[in-house]
Amino acid sequence: MNERDYEERDYRDRRGDYGDYDQPERSRFPIRKVAIGAAVGLGALIIVTIGYLFVAVQGIPGILPGLPDYEALREYEPPVTTRVHAGDGALVAEFAEEHRLFVPIEAIPERVRNAFVSAEDARFFEHSGIDFWGVLRAMGANVGNVLRGRRLQGASTITQQVAGNMLTGRASNCNDERGFGRLVCAIHTKTREGLAAQRIEKALDKERILELYLNEIYLGNRAYGVAAAALNYFDKPLDELTIGEAAFLAVLPKGPANYDPRDPEKRERAIARRDYVIGRMQENGYISAEEAAAARAEPLRVVDRLSGETYIAASHFVEEVRRQAIAEYGERDLYGQGLSIRSTIDTRLQLAAARALRRGIEAYDRRHAWRGPVSQDGDPRGDVRAQLRQAPPPPAMTGWHRAMVTSVQGGVVRFTTEQGANGRLSGGDAQWAASGARNNRDRALRAGSIIYVMPGQGSSFALKQVPEIQGALVAMDPHTGRVLAMIGGYDVAREGYNRATQAMRQPGSAFKPIVYAAALDTRELTPATLIDDSPLAIEAGDGSVWSPENYTREFYGPTTLRRGLEQSRNAMTARVAYTMGIERVVEYGRRLGVFDQNVQPVFALALGSGETSVLRLTTAYAMFVNGGRRVTPIFIDRVQDREGRTIYHADQRACEACRAVWRRQQPPELPDTRAQVLDPITAYQIVSMTEGVVQRGTATAIASLNRPLGGKTGTTNDYRDAWFVGYSPDLAVGVWVGFDTPRNMGEGETGGRIAAPIFRDFMAEALRGAPAAPFRIPAGVRLVRIDAMTGLLPSGSTEATITEAFRPDTEPTQQNVSSPFVFGGSEPIDPRLFQGVSITPGEGARPPQGAQQAPQRQGDLDGLY
Repeated sequence: MNERDYEERDYRDRRGDYGDYDQPERSRFPIRKVAIGAAVGLGALIIVTIGYLFVAVQGIPGILPGLPDYEALREYEPPVTTRVHAGDGALVAEFAEEHRLFVPIEAIPERVRNAFVSAEDARFFEHSGIDFWGVLRAMGANVGNVLRGRRLQGASTITQQVAGNMLTGRASNCNDERGFGRLVCAIHTKTREGLAAQRIEKALDKERILELYLNEIYLGNRAYGVAAAALNYFDKPLDELTIGEAAFLAVLPKGPANYDPRDPEKRERAIARRDYVIGRMQENGYISAEEAAAARAEPLRVVDRLSGETYIAASHFVEEVRRQAIAEYGERDLYGQGLSIRSTIDTRLQLAAARALRRGIEAYDRRHAWRGPVSQDGDPRGDVRAQLRQAPPPPAMTGWHRAMVTSVQGGVVRFTTEQGANGRLSGGDAQWAASGARNNRDRALRAGSIIYVMPGQGSSFALKQVPEIQGALVAMDPHTGRVLAMIGGYDVAREGYNRATQAMRQPGSAFKPIVYAAALDTRELTPATLIDDSPLAIEAGDGSVWSPENYTREFYGPTTLRRGLEQSRNAMTARVAYTMGIERVVEYGRRLGVFDQNVQPVFALALGSGETSVLRLTTAYAMFVNGGRRVTPIFIDRVQDREGRTIYHADQRACEACRAVWRRQQPPELPDTRAQVLDPITAYQIVSMTEGVVQRGTATAIASLNRPLGGKTGTTNDYRDAWFVGYSPDLAVGVWVGFDTPRNMGEGETGGRIAAPIFRDFMAEALRGAPAAPFRIPAGVRLVRIDAMTGLLPSGSTEATITEAFRPDTEPTQQNVSSPFVFGGSEPIDPRLFQGVSITPGEGARPPQGAQQAPQRQGDLDGLY
């Protein structure tokens, strides 16, 4: 047995003799001596440091060269949060590297100042930057702290913290150093901090020092300074804080992460520390015993600010504001200069847009197959709620819950939600899931499947899945271009891709009003002009032949321009474009902002093959309803700097009278500087024709709102895109739905079926309470009652009439015996054309040659073919 074995055996033997005896008694003495020596050494070190600092304060040359210039603190302007407000005044976003709202000391309530002084530096108003008594007290306390293994007590004053935070750096920055070097670094830094504090006290008064401290200190929860902390923790301005809330904020400089009341394990610690600060405030005479007792009795409630539906729904809009602000002012100013940005968003309309788009996308998704649960990895025998908390959360603003299937028997699916509620799927939901799993067993629901459910009435729940399809919606004021709402995707909280502005998609027949506007602007056509809806073949210029078809694969002969738009006839639209030339179509597409300058003039553009964005097409439609005036989308109304000076205003019109004091005079009239890009009569004719699309065309799903509305559906080849773009007299709205990677959405999934109901649901909320005002009619328009079939004045054989809008001297007269403008063939009008207009075919009416006698297919009659 060697010596080591003997020592180990001897030690083990003694443990056996004395039970919990852990270590020979003699081994404790060196540790105790080391601890005492360390404490004494630490005390001596602090004394040396104080002496060193005293020498430095006396200004002896060579001591601490290169100290930062404290004079900069006189004009110090810390980085401040940029805030974005909605047009209705609601705060919708903040941008900052350090979330801070600078508040002058005069505006900081006494209770807040007193709480921080009591917690951090009770002798702040007495010392000259360094609290020497505090240093000695800390030295004595730290001897015991070392012996007990506790954290060392500091003695930094508020002034020292200002110096360390803003000039010299804190001793904690020395943590990267090792061993003795770390100690030397800490002593050097603390000495510089103390010297800077002494100089600050000579240069600034106590109020200014406290102002710097209360606006600079980091208090956790993304908050720098007391004003930002009051908002982020309590959603209150400083002057509304209670004593208890002010005391809690004063706790946080010691370490915000240690006192986070949202963490159950730290909540009691936070309350205990708050109560300690309240006690110090009472001891210092800042509050009475009664006030202290009431403050301790306050519950500690914090809020999760900027997290409600209003802020979530605004995500895509806010990102567009951020992008534009960076382009104009740069990241440094946006994130640090405290800009005040007044945006154009209307929070009520934004929420309505998010809900309408989500509802429409989910309705489409429910018409198609169940794609399987979120996960199949759950274990219903384990802690179900804990497992569900680890599962991917449902999309924002849905109200869905995570749930785990616990059993599937006889077609009955039972589950437990993350809240602990038990439920079962309805028979329809269980069948939907079962049908989706017939050809793919991975989609089947089984015990352990994690799913999303939506609570219904009582104990009922609906099965949900996250749609793969996407969508976008834009709403704007057509008279100013102010964008009031914009949603760029289904899950507004997770997706950075904004399909309203970034996705370039084919608009399909939603482009046709622009073709017809170009035709009407020639002054050779009217909405009553007959255009032959018959087959045609157009040489594309590359040797190929373009032969567009209608959605129904049928042709209906001579049709009024109005009815062709209402029923979205492809062949007659192509004929109009061919007759006037595709270059004119491209010109109007550029003029209205739908196309860039580099688009190539090909005939397929007339049926919407040219890619554009929802924002661009909605802006073009806005120019129809505003009388043909150019507008550009506006997201930012006004920007002010940190001093409140306006540095940008979207409306650049001069208005000296706007600065006058109001003495009940009439508001000044401002000049209309918008360029006229479309003849006002042409613009109104398009509006009137698109009203017919809603009343009896491809968008009758919207007619149930019973108010003046117009617009146009759009569906592209193979049902890859579904559109509806429309308007009321004072609101233009565009809706698009499709897959990010274009693919077939399914037979019959048209703009009229998918996008138009989204428009309808949004408009129902957007126009709630507003009067049903008619569209504005410009000067010169002549409204004439005509025969809906022939476009002529009514006669004895007329079976249906319509009021049509004409340019002066283009309306039909008694001398007209036939429609003067007929393009293409001269076959009689197919009476099926007027399905839904209460027309019965006359004896002489017959279908065009080659057309089949079949009932007209209902639905959206547009697309690229």
